[in-house]
Amino acid sequence: MPLDQSFEQQAKQLKVELTRFMMAYRFALDEVETKVKILKEEFHLIHEYNPIEHINTRLKSPESIIAKIQKRQIPLDLVSIKENIQDIAGIRITYSFESDIYRIQEMICKQEDLKVVKIKDYIQQPKESGYRSLHLILQVPVFLSDRTENVYVEMQIRTIAMDFWASLEHKIYYKYNKDIPAYLSNQLVEAAHTAALLDKKMEKLNEEVNILKNQQEDAVYDYRSLQTTKLFAALQQIAIPSSKEE
Repeated sequence: MPLDQSFEQQAKQLKVELTRFMMAYRFALDEVETKVKILKEEFHLIHEYNPIEHINTRLKSPESIIAKIQKRQIPLDLVSIKENIQDIAGIRITYSFESDIYRIQEMICKQEDLKVVKIKDYIQQPKESGYRSLHLILQVPVFLSDRTENVYVEMQIRTIAMDFWASLEHKIYYKYNKDIPAYLSNQLVEAAHTAALLDKKMEKLNEEVNILKNQQEDAVYDYRSLQTTKLFAALQQIAIPSSKEE
């Protein structure tokens, strides 16, 4: 039997098995998404500030996984696929400000049932193309009826500006079949620098807004304290017992 035909038959069988295999990844992705949504809700209700703008999840299709197997020459078995392809399940979280990224990273890393396998910080060390984002590879336990599966989930954390740039680069990358003209590559790098400057500018503006907000809250508190003191003094002068005297 020709080698290509043999591989094609193995690939078809693998696709059927992958359907079952993918179930664990779907559940792992649901778990991580729930954790992020809980953090988002907590920030909204308790801290009166929600740093999370968008949450997107995705699972690689069986066809995409098989293509990656061929490209990287990974053995055609599920154990090898599980250990060598760590981005089958992915979640992307978009934030307003760069500082929020590291705050959430710290919270995710403290979750006792999640194991952080790998961290790639493309914010501190951007790719040559200009790409900036924080990538975490998480190992998530999925509790099934007869066993526990430890599944990898890739988490990408970035600002709105980083996400906009990455989306544009992705479109250009595939439009030119991964062979981007030099002049476009140079413009993308320049745009990445501009996006980074925008992130820093917006972060600084947000810090100034927070300072003004805190000053206003302090002024309101001082005013209310003063009014309470005046009211208490007035009650004493007209001999109306206050609640403290009672």
